Amino acid sequence: MSLTQTESWGTRVGLILAMAGNAVGLGNFLRFPVQAVNNGGGAFIIPYLVCFLLMGIPLLWIEWSMGRFGGRSNNHSTPFILDTMTKRSFWKYFGVFGIFTNIAVAAYYCYIESWTMSYVYHSIVGTFDGLSQTQVAQFFTSYVDIGVSTTGIPYEAVIFYILCLGLNTWILSRGLAGVEKAAKIGMPLLILFGVFLALRGLTLGTSGASAEVPTASAWDGLNFLWTPQFDSLSNPKVWLAAAGQIFFTLSVGMGTIHCYAAYVRSKDDIALNAVSAGFMNEFVEVVLGSLIVIPIAAGYLGLDWVKENAGFGMAFQTMPFLFEKWGPVLSAVAGVMWFGLLFFAGITSSLAMGTPWMGFMRDEFGWGRMKGALSFGAIVLVLGLPTVIFFQEGVFDEYDYWAGTVALVVFALAETVLFAWVFGMDKGWKELMSGSDLQVPTIYKFIIKYITPAMLLVVFLGALFTPANNEWTVAFQDLFSGNGWALDNSSIIKTIANTGLHQQLAAATDPAEVTRLTDRLFYTNMARMILVLTFAGLSALVYVAALRRMKSNPSTVA
Repeated sequence: MSLTQTESWGTRVGLILAMAGNAVGLGNFLRFPVQAVNNGGGAFIIPYLVCFLLMGIPLLWIEWSMGRFGGRSNNHSTPFILDTMTKRSFWKYFGVFGIFTNIAVAAYYCYIESWTMSYVYHSIVGTFDGLSQTQVAQFFTSYVDIGVSTTGIPYEAVIFYILCLGLNTWILSRGLAGVEKAAKIGMPLLILFGVFLALRGLTLGTSGASAEVPTASAWDGLNFLWTPQFDSLSNPKVWLAAAGQIFFTLSVGMGTIHCYAAYVRSKDDIALNAVSAGFMNEFVEVVLGSLIVIPIAAGYLGLDWVKENAGFGMAFQTMPFLFEKWGPVLSAVAGVMWFGLLFFAGITSSLAMGTPWMGFMRDEFGWGRMKGALSFGAIVLVLGLPTVIFFQEGVFDEYDYWAGTVALVVFALAETVLFAWVFGMDKGWKELMSGSDLQVPTIYKFIIKYITPAMLLVVFLGALFTPANNEWTVAFQDLFSGNGWALDNSSIIKTIANTGLHQQLAAATDPAEVTRLTDRLFYTNMARMILVLTFAGLSALVYVAALRRMKSNPSTVA
C-alpha cells in the first residue's frame, strides 16, 4: 500500500512519542554527558538551558509550523514545504538539506546503532565476563577493525550494520503506522531501562570505591554536573558547545520534524505538541542522561579519571567493565538495558531520517511505501558502507562533521530567516497558534524574529572562525590590537583546507606514519566528494520534480 495524501498519525500520544523518539537519540546518553564534563560540568548547564529556551523551543515551533503549513498543500518534504512559503524558487534548494542531512546522517548513525545491537548480544552471551578495563576497551577497537571478528563471524561489523539497516527499512515500509508503533514500544522501554540504570547510579554512592581508587564516589560525578558555575556565562566556548548540543538533542535543522508535522491534522495543537516532545527529550537527556554514565564511572574510577577520559567511547569501552562489578546476573541485565536503551534511542531517531526521502519520492514521483523504504535503505547502505569499512581512516568523522554538524546549522539559520522574515512573523505566528490551546507568550514573537536567528548566526560564525586553541578572549584582544585573528585547525575554514593533516604530514618522519596520514587525507577527501555528489544528486532530483510540477501547472516556477 502506498502512502496516501490523507495519511495522518493515529493518535496524539503516538505522534508525541514519535516526535520525542526523533529527538531522543544516542546524543542524549553519549554526547550530553561528555559535553557537560568537557565544558566544566555545572558550568555547562546554565548556557545549555538558556539555549534550549531561546533557540531549541523556537526552532521546534518553526519546524512544526512550517511542516503543517506545507502539509496542507500535500507537501511532505522540505524542498517543497519551503517552496510553499515563498514565491522565490531558490528556497527549495535550501530544503535539499532536509533530505540530504537525513540520508547522510543515517549512513553513519545506523552504524552506531548496530554497535548497540551487537553489544546487547555480547552482554547476553557473557563476552565481557572477566575482562579487564583494557581488554573491554580493546574489544571495541577490534570490533570496528573490519579485519578482526569478536564472534568468529567474518566481517561482523558489516553484518550487524546490514541487520540494523534492514530492520529500519522494514519498519519504514509499514508507513507512519510502523513508525508510530515502534515509538510506542521503544520509548517506554527506553524510559524504563533509563530509570533502572539512573537509580543504580544514584544509589551507588561510595560503594564502588576500591584500593586503587579509595576516594571514588558517584556523588562526586553528580555534584560536578549539577553545581552551577555562573562564570560560564561569559565563556563563548561553553555557549557554542551548549548551542551545538541543542541541535543534536532536538534533531532540529534536519527536516525530520517538518516531515512528521506535514502529516498532522490542520487543527492539531502543534504548539503544545512541540513543547511536549521538547520537554520529554530534555527529561531524558538532562535527568536520565546525567545520572548514568558519569556517576557510575565516577563511582568506580573517580571523578579525576572521568574528567581526563570523558569521551564518546566510554559507553562501549568502559561501561561493560563497570557492569561486571555488579555480578554475573545483574551485569548481563544492566548490559542489555544499557545497550538496549541506546538501541531504542537510536532506532526511533533513524526511522525519522527515512521519512523525508519517502515523502519526497511519494509526492513527486508517486513511489509507494515499499519502494520508498527499499530505495532509502539501498542509498544509505551504499553511503554507509564506507563509514564501516573505512572507520579507522576517518570517513565516519567526516560524515558526522559535515552532515551531522555544519549542515544542521546552515539549514536551521536558513529556515529561521524564511519563517520570520520572508514568510513573515505575523503569518508564522498565526500558523503556530492555529488550533492551539497553549498560549505561547508573545515575547516569543520577538525571540523567534531576532534572538534565535542571531544566536544561530553566532553559532555558525563561531564554527567558521573558531580562534586558535578556542581562546576567544585572546583572539579578540589580538584582533583589536592589530595582530589579526588566528584560526584553530578545528574551524570550518581550516578543516576545508585539511590544515591539521597537512601539518602532521609535514612533521612526520616515520614512513609508516606518513603512509597512515596520506591514507587519511585520501579518505577524508573521498568522504567529502561522496557527500558533495549526494547533495548535487538530490538537488538535481528537486529540479526535475520542479519541472514536472511546472508542466502540470504552468504558473509554477522551477
